[in-house]
Amino acid sequence: MAYRIVAERENETVRMDRMSSLMALAKARVWASEGWDVTIIVRDEDELAPAKTERLLLV
Repeated sequence: MAYRIVAERENETVRMDRMSSLMALAKARVWASEGWDVTIIVRDEDELAPAKTERLLLV
């Protein structure tokens, strides 16, 4: 599986891809602790259609 992290704050957006769920979650927690709104998108590596992705929101 592939994990895309999308962090947004004011007019800034940062996107990064990780292959490890542990690394994706660690990165997302750091960004969230710094005041960013973070979304993790989970998808299969072979799957390109964004309609079938699952989104996780860290609060």
